[in-house]
Amino acid sequence: MTRSQNLIHLLFFVFLSFIVLSITTASSDSDSELVAELLSLRSRSKDGVIHLDDRSVSRFLTSTKTPRSYYLLIFFDASHLHSKQELHLQDLRREFSLVSSSFITNNADESAALSKVFFCDIEFRESQSSYALFGVNSLPHIRLVGPNVKSLKDSDQMDQGDIARMAESMAEFVESRTKATVGSIHRPPLLSKNKIIFIVACLLIWAPFLVKKVLSGETLLHEPKIWLCGAVFVYFFSVSGAMHNIIRKMPMFMVDRNDPSKLIFFYQGSGMQLGAEGFAVGFLYTLVGLMLALVTHVLVRVKNVTAQRVIMIVALIISFWAVNKVVFLDNWKTGYGVHAFWPSSWNWN
Repeated sequence: MTRSQNLIHLLFFVFLSFIVLSITTASSDSDSELVAELLSLRSRSKDGVIHLDDRSVSRFLTSTKTPRSYYLLIFFDASHLHSKQELHLQDLRREFSLVSSSFITNNADESAALSKVFFCDIEFRESQSSYALFGVNSLPHIRLVGPNVKSLKDSDQMDQGDIARMAESMAEFVESRTKATVGSIHRPPLLSKNKIIFIVACLLIWAPFLVKKVLSGETLLHEPKIWLCGAVFVYFFSVSGAMHNIIRKMPMFMVDRNDPSKLIFFYQGSGMQLGAEGFAVGFLYTLVGLMLALVTHVLVRVKNVTAQRVIMIVALIISFWAVNKVVFLDNWKTGYGVHAFWPSSWNWN
């Protein structure tokens, strides 16, 4: 090979390297520009959620080359369905907002994390073409579009059962897929400062009257029946999972994904509990407790032996039915069986 041929090959190699380097640099610059634009859009949002439409979906997702350097978690909304309380779209959107704002607050000193995950929402009437690209046909719906996703239909969909568990489950979904840390959810206080001041003022005004009533024994707190009803309520509140429903803001029921006209009151699976099933099981527990109280505190005062026996049999039948229902529901929901325990001395083998 002559010296001129070597020179030509060297120049050709340098030319190819320059083209590859230019393409790589241009791609990198394009990706960094998109990240900078996303950061700018997030800074202008009150809760850090970026509002997308067909144009922005094209700019940040479908028109970009993979791999991208960022994740987009998208909440699909439809303002004309806000009136359907069973969908809980507005409640879920507020929870989504809490996750977004908490992520920004907890990662304020981590610029790399803030540039990696972006929370977005998209409205049906504004972006019907984007809905079609994602293949969304039911709500509520949340999708995570990763850096390597080319077809939007292949993006990760969050299970509706997990969506119903509110902000905490959304944060877990993000952390498990992106390896980014969302952190604790910062919820606003139940009572504002003005409400607290108003309540304190009312208590101070009524304090002398309340003290007078208490000392004279003329309050409802001196009524035994009130304490009885209160004890039953506390017992029901404890065994029905009501506190879990309040903290997690669990819905009473949810819409069946396969049949939107059908409502689901009992969710099969140990990962989530709807409000209705908690109240149903709590009612069965309370019923057994009331039967036990009836037998131990009321039935012993009945003079007629026949009446005692009839009431005892009825109480046992009701208690057996309630316990059987609880065992059946537990087995249906979790798959675990409940077996009776017999003392070893009872074995007659």
